[in-house]
Amino acid sequence: MSLIEEYAEGEYERAPKRLKTSEVEEGEELEEGEDSDSASAGLLGDEEDDTGPGGQKRPRWSASKYGSGRKDNGDETHRIAPSPVVHVRGLCESVVEADLVEALEKFGNICYVMMMPFKRQALVEFEEVESADRCVACGSSEAVYIAGQQAYFNYSTSKRITRPTNADDPNSGNKVLLLSIQNPLYPITTDVLYTVCNPIGNVLRIVIFKRNGIQAMVEFESVQNAQKAKAALNGADIYAGCCTLKIEYARPSRLNVIRNDNDSWDYTKPFLVRRERGKGRQRQAILGEHPSSYSDNGYGSHCPLLPLPSNNRFKRSSHEVPDVVAYPLPQTSSYIGHSSSSVAMVSGLHPTKMNCTRIFNLFCLYGNVEKVKFMKSVPGTALVEMGDEYAVDRAITHLNSIKVFGKRLNVCVSKQHAVIPSQVFELEDGSSSYKDFAMTRNNRFTSAGQASKNIIQPPSCVLHFYNVPPCISEDDLLMLCKEHDVPGFIKFKVFDAKPSSKTISGLLEFDSKTHAVEVLTVLNHYQIRIPNGSNPYTLKLCFSTSSHL
Repeated sequence: MSLIEEYAEGEYERAPKRLKTSEVEEGEELEEGEDSDSASAGLLGDEEDDTGPGGQKRPRWSASKYGSGRKDNGDETHRIAPSPVVHVRGLCESVVEADLVEALEKFGNICYVMMMPFKRQALVEFEEVESADRCVACGSSEAVYIAGQQAYFNYSTSKRITRPTNADDPNSGNKVLLLSIQNPLYPITTDVLYTVCNPIGNVLRIVIFKRNGIQAMVEFESVQNAQKAKAALNGADIYAGCCTLKIEYARPSRLNVIRNDNDSWDYTKPFLVRRERGKGRQRQAILGEHPSSYSDNGYGSHCPLLPLPSNNRFKRSSHEVPDVVAYPLPQTSSYIGHSSSSVAMVSGLHPTKMNCTRIFNLFCLYGNVEKVKFMKSVPGTALVEMGDEYAVDRAITHLNSIKVFGKRLNVCVSKQHAVIPSQVFELEDGSSSYKDFAMTRNNRFTSAGQASKNIIQPPSCVLHFYNVPPCISEDDLLMLCKEHDVPGFIKFKVFDAKPSSKTISGLLEFDSKTHAVEVLTVLNHYQIRIPNGSNPYTLKLCFSTSSHL
């Protein structure tokens, strides 16, 4: 096992035990953790699938060490004894510890908060169990909002949150931080993290791992530097509107780096560099100069690291840390030497309702999709070859753990670097298990101009539709949903168009995010034919930036 995989699986005991299968056929080798039936690996409080009557899958909260034991709909699967630790879910992506403290301290003193960034969940430990009682009781009787979004509460099965060190002592802590990077639209490398973190405190080592989303551990020279970095950077964006940092103290007290490259670096041992001559970063970059790993035309205007929101409880004086840390915004994906694969592995696919085309409809929102192939030896699992590794990173960030047709997807990086059209078979819906999308006009990132028009959004309950003929009405779209056995929308809005416009666009709001995902998966790129029309219109769907209409 590689160094990065070791850290990825060991940190906070987040990754479940890996399952091995002897049924994987040649050419469809699974990497560790790529099991079709495994739940989303990666963070505490993962939701699992449970089998209900008739063999149907139903979601439940895992009764693990930090689980809440509560279903998605709020019904208890079993009664949990009161605990001073409360499991919070339904958080927005931008929430930080300070938001939780601000919203929940009215119930009692809070002694520790642990975030679960990619799951939009958190654990909150109160000093007294009575405070947790008040929090859970209030959350069950009325809406409690955290950072503007309603959250849900239940007791945790743990009586105390395990600290990385003696974190109860404000003068102590760990000099290693765990960084979770959300919405990583641009490359995240050791160069980027070093440039972001080193101005605050001397960085010794960095390790990046990419199992479910992008995470990294950064070791500072002292505990005080780590505390300052956490206070300054937690909740900030590396680039405007993306690459958001969520920071916790890590469990290891020291990182072991065996090589210096894009995913790991020991700044105390420059001799660990093992690269081809003329490629990669030179020593001057370690001293803080401009990293040379990008191509000459790969730089744009400088974009600052956004300062921490003003409601953060960790205040700092101006002489402790800089207000912003500038870093150049990459304009192309021409990064040299990136070691990640451009192939994603997705498991948990519905056996009868998912096929290659529907996978394309969903994944094309985050990058070009080249090929899709279902694995014969692992039912419900497919390989998706995308245009580059950054498209895979975006797909993992936004699609991992979402529910589609009652099943939760697990999206991760595959160790295969290309999809080979071998062992093609017929899926249950009669379509082929392999399809090549390299030449389709429905890919949305084929040029820089086209890619710039796409707004990368996580799944939401509002869809943006466009390229629809003006003669199509609200009733026509509702009938289209009914004909394809997908949920109908509850609100409809058409944008004003020029009289000469040949198409219309607008928004569709659904009851839930899951409903919107299913409609997009089925109807994205649907061919709308009109009477006496020569060519059909291709219905285009994407997730909207609006949360409601």
